[in-house]
Amino acid sequence: MAEPQTSPDRLTPARRPGDPRPDTASMLRVDQAGEYGATRIYAGQLAVLGDRHKSSAIVAGMAAQEQEHLRHFDALLAERGIRPTLLQPFWAVAGHALGAATALIGPAAAMACTAAIEDEIDAHYSEQLAALGDDDPPLSAKIAAFQADERAHRDAAIEAGAESTLGYPLLYGAIRMGCRAAIALSKRI
Repeated sequence: MAEPQTSPDRLTPARRPGDPRPDTASMLRVDQAGEYGATRIYAGQLAVLGDRHKSSAIVAGMAAQEQEHLRHFDALLAERGIRPTLLQPFWAVAGHALGAATALIGPAAAMACTAAIEDEIDAHYSEQLAALGDDDPPLSAKIAAFQADERAHRDAAIEAGAESTLGYPLLYGAIRMGCRAAIALSKRI
């Protein structure tokens, strides 16, 4: 009997077309990339806002939670033998630039950036939880906990004036579209 094939970036058997199991390697890769990107966005925002603005404390608190999420996903990638996205160097620059650019527009724009990204991540985590079903309860529990944090970030951003930024619908839509593209790319590359 032939040995089951394994994919090059994970320790679990390789998925074949039509395999009904959720692609947890892809999920974890994109989740780690997303949390990494979030830490870079907040670093860019804090580089501009510094610690003088009233939004700085909110951003710093969110950044600390994202760093905790990142540590968890880094550990899961290592534990499960999954490689991170090859786009990580690009996300480092792009995330920092997005954070800095929105903060340069103003604190409300920085909050609009957070609201847009967290709305997209909320939807993304909901899709992952539906796909996982009962297949990986510990992973589902962590994703659900992180999803609650992301929703709290979105709510805090809206409360801090995200929707008051000039051109909010346009900025919000553009950032969500970029986030969707980053998710799609990070799943595979």
